[in-house]
Amino acid sequence: MAGRVQIPNKSSALIAMIGDEDTVTGFLLAGVGNVDLRRKTNYLIVDSTALWQLAKGMSFSCLDSMLTLEGVQGLLLEAGSEETTVKAIEDAFKEFTTKEDIAIVLISQYVANMIRFLVDSYNKPVPAILEIPSKDHPYDPTHDSVLSRVKYLFSAESVASDRR
Repeated sequence: MAGRVQIPNKSSALIAMIGDEDTVTGFLLAGVGNVDLRRKTNYLIVDSTALWQLAKGMSFSCLDSMLTLEGVQGLLLEAGSEETTVKAIEDAFKEFTTKEDIAIVLISQYVANMIRFLVDSYNKPVPAILEIPSKDHPYDPTHDSVLSRVKYLFSAESVASDRR
């Protein structure tokens, strides 16, 4: 079959992930994570902006001491929690889809909606892009690029078979 795309099988192909912390952590606990020799990972954790939005407009009371906006942002920065930019998501998506050792890219659907133009314009079979739901954002089949392509193919097949 000359037209088939071969998946590289040096020893195995990887699964890359772009999603919220809970989703990526679940896959990492299942053994999907990888760190290469250059200390590059096969995942990107997209931090939710809810806590940042809360921190921008409020001050917190914690054990009778008032934390200001600067205090909360300082605590978040110390913990390594900072809002992931759309540019960082785009860069990770481009990196994962061009690496030769990645066969599947799992991306949370709400994150895919942030870079929908990239996801919809991607048309290579390997790595396959699969949109998955997350704990806080349920699956919406109207935004799934794979499902829309399958529907398009089936509708084109039904039109072609009606002409016979």
